[in-house]
Amino acid sequence: MTWIFSGMILLSVVLGAMNGRITQVSSAALNEGGKAIALVISLAGIMSLWSGLMNVAEKSGLTEKFSRLFSPILRLLFKGLDPKSSAAKAISMNMAANMLGLGNAATPLGVAAMRELEALNRTPAVASDYMVTFVVLNTASLQIIPTTTAALRLQAGAASPFDILPAVWVTSIISVVSVLVMSRLLRRNKKLQSSVTSRAPNLSSTK
Repeated sequence: MTWIFSGMILLSVVLGAMNGRITQVSSAALNEGGKAIALVISLAGIMSLWSGLMNVAEKSGLTEKFSRLFSPILRLLFKGLDPKSSAAKAISMNMAANMLGLGNAATPLGVAAMRELEALNRTPAVASDYMVTFVVLNTASLQIIPTTTAALRLQAGAASPFDILPAVWVTSIISVVSVLVMSRLLRRNKKLQSSVTSRAPNLSSTK
């Protein structure tokens, strides 16, 4: 990612100089830099708020209730993961936030879930199957009530901000099913390749 962003910055400066728009490039760099700092500060506040609420929910037993509620889904998607573990609780809270369309709440909960899954990972240099499944599931984001989107549509003057519900449900189901199927297929292909690789020396030695 460092090389990608560095290349994009260098390319924008070169193209700006070639097109005689280096002044606009400099002005955009200064203005967008300030916006980036403002975004970081706002995200820090949001993450602090929801991280605190996560701790309150954990101490009050709410996370355990969510974990029990989502336990059938967790058993299906995260086979072998203890439903009473901290990772399962964080995943359950993240799924609940995504289903309600609360993106600001889902982000810190997702970070907490990844931190717990990383603690269970036996190979820190490589993402575990649990982590990959969670990332694709979190990215697809199955939503039942798109709260944030509806709020933005209401601010934009929409008369019925929730009239997008059928479209949201259909696209959410399609995206979640698609990414989960692709994840399983790629995982199966990876296991097959590793199995073939491990058997290759044995076959050569028998010859």
